[in-house]
Amino acid sequence: MMNAAPALTRTILDSRLRPVLIELNNSSQHIHACAAITRDGIPISFVLDDKISADRLGAIASSLLSLSQTASTELSQGKLKQVLIEGENGYILTVEAGNNAVLSIVAEKSVNLGMIFIEARRTAQDIISLLTAAPNAAVI
Repeated sequence: MMNAAPALTRTILDSRLRPVLIELNNSSQHIHACAAITRDGIPISFVLDDKISADRLGAIASSLLSLSQTASTELSQGKLKQVLIEGENGYILTVEAGNNAVLSIVAEKSVNLGMIFIEARRTAQDIISLLTAAPNAAVI
């Protein structure tokens, strides 16, 4: 028999994290997606437009994080704080959100990048606080 605790815990975390992500998403009309994701790529909570899959964003964020951590360590740059990808149409920003999660944001090119950095750090701190306060958050 399958243990329902991880799914229940993710549901509780989603209900706590979603308002924080909605606030981030509403901070700029240029943000297309934001998600709290476990380090192994499992979406915890997300606000996405129709063109972005939560599972795909989770997998991509996890891969980027892993490769970037290795690069930062191998090149003696210290602990990784964030990963920014700039494409011709926009940005993908992935920021540390504690020991067990990351925050990923997908935004179009016209976004105010400085504002996104500030909002991402604030939101990551909110995620850390909510995950720390959540019972059984280690299940994620």
